[in-house]
Amino acid sequence: MNILAVIPARAGSRGIPNKNIRIVAGHPLIYYAIKNALSSNLITEVIVSTDSPEVKIIAEQMGTKVKWRDSSLCGDTITLDAVIADAVPEGEWDYIVTMQPTSPTLLVSTLDNAILHTIENELDTVISVINSPHLSWGDKEGKKFPNYKERLNRQYLPPCYKETGAFVISKASIVSPLTRIGTNVDVYEVSEDESQDIDTFNDLRNVIAVLEQQKVAIYVNGNNKRGIGHIYRALEIADEFFVKPDIYYDINQTELKVFGKTTHNLIPVNGIAELFEQCKKQNYTIFINDILTTTIDYMIGLRTVLPNAKIINFEDDGEGILKADLVFNALFHEKEFPQVYAGEKYYISGKLFMFYEPIEIKKEVKRVFISFGGADPQNYSDRILNMLTKPDYKNYHFVVVLGRAKSNIETLMEYNKYSNIEVLYDVPNMPELMSSCDIGITSRGRTGYELAMLGIPSISMAQNQREEKHGFVCNENGFTYIGLNPADEIIESNLRMYLLMSQESRKHFHDKLLCHDLRGGRKRVMRLIHELQ
Repeated sequence: MNILAVIPARAGSRGIPNKNIRIVAGHPLIYYAIKNALSSNLITEVIVSTDSPEVKIIAEQMGTKVKWRDSSLCGDTITLDAVIADAVPEGEWDYIVTMQPTSPTLLVSTLDNAILHTIENELDTVISVINSPHLSWGDKEGKKFPNYKERLNRQYLPPCYKETGAFVISKASIVSPLTRIGTNVDVYEVSEDESQDIDTFNDLRNVIAVLEQQKVAIYVNGNNKRGIGHIYRALEIADEFFVKPDIYYDINQTELKVFGKTTHNLIPVNGIAELFEQCKKQNYTIFINDILTTTIDYMIGLRTVLPNAKIINFEDDGEGILKADLVFNALFHEKEFPQVYAGEKYYISGKLFMFYEPIEIKKEVKRVFISFGGADPQNYSDRILNMLTKPDYKNYHFVVVLGRAKSNIETLMEYNKYSNIEVLYDVPNMPELMSSCDIGITSRGRTGYELAMLGIPSISMAQNQREEKHGFVCNENGFTYIGLNPADEIIESNLRMYLLMSQESRKHFHDKLLCHDLRGGRKRVMRLIHELQ
């Protein structure tokens, strides 16, 4: 079967000068249509119809024939039917495929499937379309009227197929200077990305975004031992890309429930071997690890299955950082290698915290915020709740927040029977709750940063030896840090001190906490990631 692809590409373009030869994502625009036609398994010959010397050079360099277009076929009023008919050489052709250079995002697989659909169904013409139903209005004799009988949500509207410039597939016998459309016509739906047509500079920006689109994956784990701050951060990072990342997690380490309510694409894997097998099938441009310490062997394995990806690790103090393109250690201060960015400048806050202003330091302490992250492996919540049942604290209100990975939720909820204690689980709006309090008690992880953003004077203690290395939550930055697993009497003595602390002293802590630009970390991190491309 002989199938000819004709690519019309004239020199003149009023909207975007030099449109067909303009460099788009590294190649001249005409390159993409020619490349698709040459890569097709079904198209047997390719001809470019043009009056542009530059297009002629590009086409010939890529190995296609060129039909020099007469000036009479280059006017703005000339239809493509005449141009295509003029370009078809003598010979026995079964189908003629018109492919416009203004549709560079079309996939070869889509093109070939559409040609097969045409042949198998013995169709005269098949036109590429996108299904784009919308509520619309018409105009008749100056009066506006709806083009619908009933107002419905978009997903319930009947199909509305809008032509794209990607392709028109026609039986050769019906192609003439007047038409390429036969009587037996069908449409072939393409994806939104493939439907892009370049007519305006805004279209051009959209096409570049599609052609340079990242393919992102995140591997993250969290549980009641390692904490689930990794999960929170992974979900925040996922929202920063203009694509929907694949988020992998190991079912042996992480329960689905710790991700909360999210519509991100969560993919469970049973160990590293299965993760690597999944990655082999993808062509990720960015792969993010948020799994604590990585090893050299793990990173070499990941590099093997994703040789073209940029690999970024978060909160990693393992030897695997030597094989990473970028490492962010916001909780640590040491910067041993050039690819490592350490310190609070690279902390990624939750989106909600960006909308809340720091608290006002009041004359007296009335409300106390207490939370030890998602897991609380040292059971600090249990120990402090037991202290708070003493009569000494009846005039203060204590808000204790338990995280998603806490194991004995029901038991601790029973403390709500005390009028001065409020135990909450998996709070959706943490900054609002924090902002209602005067002081805080927390561990040395993510929650410490959140309290600092709001300027809340806080007592802190480490959950494990790893947290002891975290540098930001310290006395110098406005916290009162009392170490790893301090005795109850130390916790309680510091609590009493804070409850009775003067407004002036708390204001001093407040000011020190707010000296750090924690709100700008997200922008700094994403800028460095995008610069890798």
